[in-house]
Amino acid sequence: MTRTTHTAVPGTILHHSPASSRRYVGCPSIVVLPSGDLVASHSHFGPNTTQRDSFIYKSTNRGASWERIAALEGQIWSKLFVHQGELYIFGTDQCDRVGDRLGGTVVIRRSADGGRTWSEPNAPHRGLLTDEPGYHTAAVPVVHHQGRVWKAFEYAAVADRTGWQTLVLSAPADADLLDRANWAFSERIGSWPSWQWIEGNTAVTPDGELVILSRANDLANQTEWPAGARWRPGGEETAAMIHVGPNGQQLHHDPDRDRIRFPGGGSKFTVRFDAKTATYCALVNPQTGLEHWRNTLSLSASPDLRQWRVCRQLLHHPDPNFHAFQYVDWDFDGEDIVFLSRTAHDDGLGGAHNAHDANYCTFHRLERFRQYLAD
Repeated sequence: MTRTTHTAVPGTILHHSPASSRRYVGCPSIVVLPSGDLVASHSHFGPNTTQRDSFIYKSTNRGASWERIAALEGQIWSKLFVHQGELYIFGTDQCDRVGDRLGGTVVIRRSADGGRTWSEPNAPHRGLLTDEPGYHTAAVPVVHHQGRVWKAFEYAAVADRTGWQTLVLSAPADADLLDRANWAFSERIGSWPSWQWIEGNTAVTPDGELVILSRANDLANQTEWPAGARWRPGGEETAAMIHVGPNGQQLHHDPDRDRIRFPGGGSKFTVRFDAKTATYCALVNPQTGLEHWRNTLSLSASPDLRQWRVCRQLLHHPDPNFHAFQYVDWDFDGEDIVFLSRTAHDDGLGGAHNAHDANYCTFHRLERFRQYLAD
């Protein structure tokens, strides 16, 4: 009889979903509450799921153990964040295709008790921000800038990802974030030919300009390697920088100047600014050769969002086909970085379906991260 074993899995396990369940772990998100407690979320995707759910967890001991405290239907591709002392989760009501709908409606919920109970996005004044579907996003930062809150989305109403368009949503910081009337939607901008822009991060440059830094993939030159991957081995890793106009409505991109060399730009990443060192940090999956896909996770840093370098490898497994540490979301926790991973790993039950279709959600802590930022 095969027994489940989690002893080889790095980090602290929040959730395990065997490959045989055909329910794969997605959308990890984490936030540090003002109290110091940690709240995390993940979703399920795959053939045996509704592709419409998120599960909420809480830790009161710095991530040593976790309790599942809520389950949300109609909430996925979502980011947890704190605003004015209250907890929010912001994303869409479904992912990919469900029935005749591709992409989701934009939804946001609020919790006044640390994530145990949540508002229901069932009306325009209660968190249902669009009536029409077709939107995509991820656990990417919600940024406070010039008295507003900002988050990047993609308009993804077509199956061909080269046709997806980037946009940004914003609302006054002192407004009711559940009220659709308070949100502004920017214009949409398309990607380079044969490329996709996806999972964009809003960030503020050293000059005080708001930009979106998006994952970019060259879909015209990708091959199926490793199992479940769509990536061109040895190809240049890039991210796209999109400039947001002062009024939050216009977007601009210079294909020559705003194509950024970015290690790990072919996989989802999260960028945050560390004010103490004036450094932008990201957790990334550098894809530098046939042995590296999403089975390597690293800390990278930049002084200006344009020049990036890998500072330290955090996690690695030699097999890229059935092992991954991916779609990582993270937050600062004092001198540390805490992060949540969509992890594919051995479990004594045959392991993950493939590297992409993860069977774990795991928590990790990088202690005294600033020691790795210096050259």
